[in-house]
Amino acid sequence: MSKIKLPSVPPRIDMTPMVDLFFLLLTFFMLTTSFKPQEAKPIDTPQSVSEKLTPEKNVITVLISKDDKVFFNIDNGGDSTMHVRRKVLTEISKYFRIPFTPEQIKKFEGLASFGMPIKNLGAWIDSSDPKERDAMQVGMPIDSLDNQLERWVLFARNINPIADAAIKGDGEADYKVVKRVLDIMQTININRFNLTTTLNKVEVKIQK
Repeated sequence: MSKIKLPSVPPRIDMTPMVDLFFLLLTFFMLTTSFKPQEAKPIDTPQSVSEKLTPEKNVITVLISKDDKVFFNIDNGGDSTMHVRRKVLTEISKYFRIPFTPEQIKKFEGLASFGMPIKNLGAWIDSSDPKERDAMQVGMPIDSLDNQLERWVLFARNINPIADAAIKGDGEADYKVVKRVLDIMQTININRFNLTTTLNKVEVKIQK
């Protein structure tokens, strides 16, 4: 008696759940990822052999360009619901008695480093022309009679006490400007800060 031969069915894998999962993850990352805004000026930092990384969150950053202009930046903290930038701008507005609209304050939260007198900040926030905004970046006042950088750093530290301070200076910046920024930091009792550099790994050979 002959055996009944069952039809062979090739194995089949249903990829539909995998595709659904892929699009779900893609949508999640698109909605939650925030791109880092471009800095006010390109900074060519000096090289060093230090491998210590500057934190990406909770950082107060002072930038010094090669033409000796000073810029300031503060992130929104480890938790975006802290709204650090919004609170700092609100305090600065009260101190200098220069009002900002709720729309300007909200837009300011998503912007990057800046350097200009406080009286010009509103126009910089409102401008949508990249060239016009770049022309407004004339540097943060750091003179003894008009030391606006000190106020920004002080309010940023008061709003976010756990924030680290970092100085990112161009390798061709004038030492006098760097020294002035260091003095401002010490004036408001910030004696520990990161100096941002470019890693230059050195190969060490053991000689026999």
